[in-house]
Amino acid sequence: MEAVLKATESNERDEMTKGVGGKTAKAALETLSDMTAGAVPIALPEFEARIAKAQTLMAAKGMDALYLHAGSSLYYFTGMRWRGSERMVGAILFQTGAPLFFGPEFEKGTLEQFMLVKGEVATWEEHENAYAVFASHLDGVQTLGMDEATPFFVSDGIAKAAPHFILTNGAAITAKCRMIKSPAELALMKRAKEMTLAVHKATASMLYAGITTTEVGEFLNAAHRKVGAPAGSYFKIVLFGPDSSFPHGVKSPKALEDGDMVLIDTGCQLHDYISDITRSYVFGEPTEKQRHVWNAEKAAQARAFDAAQIGTRCGDVDLAARAELEKHGFGPGYKTPGLPHRTGHGIGLDIHEWPYLNWGDDTILEPGMCFSNEPMICLYGEFGVRLEDHFYMGEEGPVWFTEPSHSIDEPFAGV
Repeated sequence: MEAVLKATESNERDEMTKGVGGKTAKAALETLSDMTAGAVPIALPEFEARIAKAQTLMAAKGMDALYLHAGSSLYYFTGMRWRGSERMVGAILFQTGAPLFFGPEFEKGTLEQFMLVKGEVATWEEHENAYAVFASHLDGVQTLGMDEATPFFVSDGIAKAAPHFILTNGAAITAKCRMIKSPAELALMKRAKEMTLAVHKATASMLYAGITTTEVGEFLNAAHRKVGAPAGSYFKIVLFGPDSSFPHGVKSPKALEDGDMVLIDTGCQLHDYISDITRSYVFGEPTEKQRHVWNAEKAAQARAFDAAQIGTRCGDVDLAARAELEKHGFGPGYKTPGLPHRTGHGIGLDIHEWPYLNWGDDTILEPGMCFSNEPMICLYGEFGVRLEDHFYMGEEGPVWFTEPSHSIDEPFAGV
């Protein structure tokens, strides 16, 4: 990052995409400031309400207990932040009452410190079969839902230690709850995305011919910290020219040259909720082909947004984007040049959540669902264009979290 900050002023040129280039990294960073004022984490009453909703669903589905493994679903329902490891740590929800936390005996004191929703802690010693001890605390349980993110070694261990359990996919509860965001969740997600969009604008302004993807990545980290994300970028994809045609990158990315398509996909976390925004633009003057593809991408993104209405099937949003791309000469289906992947994904505590905007997803759109909208156009080996913004389903239809790109000549508003 130091080398980037010491870089001299980028070469000013007459023909340049608006907002792209012209500043040093230091000057670009100075345009940013902490954006987290007023953003508050999810409070205890909401976690308690989530558990109550899950318990109602469990009773309706005949699920006696639900195991939540260390990770996103454990946090979502209980407020406990705990990373998974080779040791079994999690919580058990029953149809009534408080959760029962479960973990190694030597971690009991730490688990109690990390509790937000209170509950007893059942433990196992290192020499014991953790899965048998776990099963011993589930008297009367027949049907046990498993958090779908539970590692196989845990579910396999439980199945062997307690073959009388009927193990079932807990997504019927976890996904059903988590895919509908509350006002508090939507507020955190909106702020996180606003932070990342500000980072995108600053990053575009400090590009110069010869800059490497590593240097851009270092700036993204520093910029996300500047706007209030202590860990920096949650992830980052930086691609130039032909590399931009590969959605998730290449083995050996090239440095930036005049005329390259720039693709930057990045995000951060704010109180555990994730942003994820992609911008594509040209470093220099766009060619007619770049302009045609960019405009087709924007049209497909807009078509997907308009198709996302309450009561519509998720898959039909994907089909609408593909129909728009076909009008511009791309596809059909997954054929390239065109869109080789789904139009979008859900987002929240995880960067990819349920439901998905792919034509096989029959989930019906409801208020509170959140999605990326990114029907990327790939011309493999030449360039690619991905415009990724997110929207949530309001009571009357889709609402953008952030303003989409204006045009290939002016990709950012207010610059």
